[in-house]
Amino acid sequence: MAPPPLLLLQDIWLSFGSAPLLAGATLSICPGERLCLVGRNGSGKSTLLKIAAGEVEADSGSRFVQPSVTIRYLPQAPDLSGFASTAAFVEAGLAPGDDRHRARYLLESLGLTGEEEPARLSGGESRRAALARVLAPEPDILLLDEPTNHLDVVAIEGLEETLKSVRSAMVLISHDRCFLETLAEATVWLDRGTTRRLESGFAGFEAWRDTILEEEELGRHKLDRRIVHEEHWLRYGVSGRRKRNQARLGALHELRAERKGGRASEAPGEVKFTVQDTAQSGKLVIEARGLSKSLGGRPIVRDLKVKIGRGDRIGIVGPNGAGKTTLINLLTGLLAPDKGKIRLGTNLEIATLGQGREGLDLEQNVARTLIGGRGDSVIIGGEARHVFGYMKDFLFKPEQARTSAKALSGGERGRLMLARALARRADQRSRSGDARPPAGDAGRLSRHAPARQP
Repeated sequence: MAPPPLLLLQDIWLSFGSAPLLAGATLSICPGERLCLVGRNGSGKSTLLKIAAGEVEADSGSRFVQPSVTIRYLPQAPDLSGFASTAAFVEAGLAPGDDRHRARYLLESLGLTGEEEPARLSGGESRRAALARVLAPEPDILLLDEPTNHLDVVAIEGLEETLKSVRSAMVLISHDRCFLETLAEATVWLDRGTTRRLESGFAGFEAWRDTILEEEELGRHKLDRRIVHEEHWLRYGVSGRRKRNQARLGALHELRAERKGGRASEAPGEVKFTVQDTAQSGKLVIEARGLSKSLGGRPIVRDLKVKIGRGDRIGIVGPNGAGKTTLINLLTGLLAPDKGKIRLGTNLEIATLGQGREGLDLEQNVARTLIGGRGDSVIIGGEARHVFGYMKDFLFKPEQARTSAKALSGGERGRLMLARALARRADQRSRSGDARPPAGDAGRLSRHAPARQP
């Protein structure tokens, strides 16, 4: 017999506004299990994980945790503020009796010394400290939300080996397909508020999911045909005098209700976007000569010479903390060099997407973020488009127009930043080559470029 679950969520319902985010979701975690939780951006994966961790309370449903079971939860955006060092942050997550030497060991194995100031860490270094904090106590259950975010390739591979060796049960949320295929032994799909479970790893998920969606589409097609047939009878063959016909009319109303309340079986949409072409700009985008920059006595670049032309596509790679984001900020004029010169091309419009999305006002709603608080349209390719139509290109629903950015999932915030960057209004464009671009930091280079999100 299978061992009883360490943690069990049953019939979980949770709503933000009128529409339910979770509608009867379940999650069962048994000793030593390695599950991956997958679903589209905004489907409620992080919320379900927070409910499992006890950080969010559901509107209804039950949460059972066996007595004495320990749980550690890694959020998407760990907060290290208020701690003097990474060691202090990690040790604050230990319970009485936990091994403090293990905390130091994990920090060092993840490439940190324990003496780093949290305020000066890169995104990847902050993630490593947060991982050490949840791994150090050796909990019964690990709940990891995007553990590979901001990590370089070497760090991800090291994390994979570390997680393979731990005895904790774990639930993983990640958009790194290789990471999920390496670690997950079962897959939980959160889709339109409910969950389904596949008793195999992520490698077989997409074929299984597509089969389910095809079956749903076939069932919906058959239901539509039945409704059309019954509506034809209603127009030409009904007689109110017969009880039999009244019963048939009632059955038609039930079919319509079933169709209206049924789960949509449409396949996941695709993001659509258009990059505006600025015909007035020249061939030169950025030119650096003799560029040098040091931070805290550590050199980031020395005597860099680079020329970037229109249409070039350049990837910047390096370990966490090497200065990749700093280099982007230098090249785009956001940060002044210690030595050397930066020359920006004429009539540039620079859009930046940040690791931490610092340029996003979390109190602002989706529509106002895109239109800048003026009018109801954005300028795309020189033409005005209503903001609702533009939102749809990035998989936002019209009812999300008044949703604040803080209520969006991490993936939805990323899409909103991208949509805003590509929809800059014509009157906001830079007018000269020395105009400073808007605040932000460089997008990260991921290990994989999946054609479709899990």
